[in-house]
Amino acid sequence: MRAKNKLSLSVQYPDARLQNELTRPTIRRWVKAALLGPAELTVRFVDAAEGQALNRDYREKDYATNVLTFAYNEGEELADDEPVRADIILCTDVLQREALEQGKTVAEHAAHLIVHGVLHAQGYDHIDDNEATEMELFETDILETLGFADPYKANPA
Repeated sequence: MRAKNKLSLSVQYPDARLQNELTRPTIRRWVKAALLGPAELTVRFVDAAEGQALNRDYREKDYATNVLTFAYNEGEELADDEPVRADIILCTDVLQREALEQGKTVAEHAAHLIVHGVLHAQGYDHIDDNEATEMELFETDILETLGFADPYKANPA
């Protein structure tokens, strides 16, 4: 674990629909809760067209997805004071649709996706079942400290 949790955070709203609801101070609190060390991160809210283009161009999947993480020093051994660098892209259209489908507030779902993206930026993944279980437990613990329910439990309808 790295020594400091220094954070340089840029929040961008090219899709401004959630700008008043998901403010920079709120996002900063969610990001910091998931940090294990210093980081230079951008959180960017995009519409479906930009989300689909990014997913298609970088993952060869031609649809908008809820969150994409571009970790720029992935796989590198970082010095204690060297920050993780990443862009975390949230697609507003998918975020809002999934929140509604899952019976969650937009803030609940956004907090989960941001924590998920920050963990990806720091090397966590969910490719195999063991990794997925570890990441999900960590996400659940972080979200609990932020006052949110377990995102993997089904909400009663």
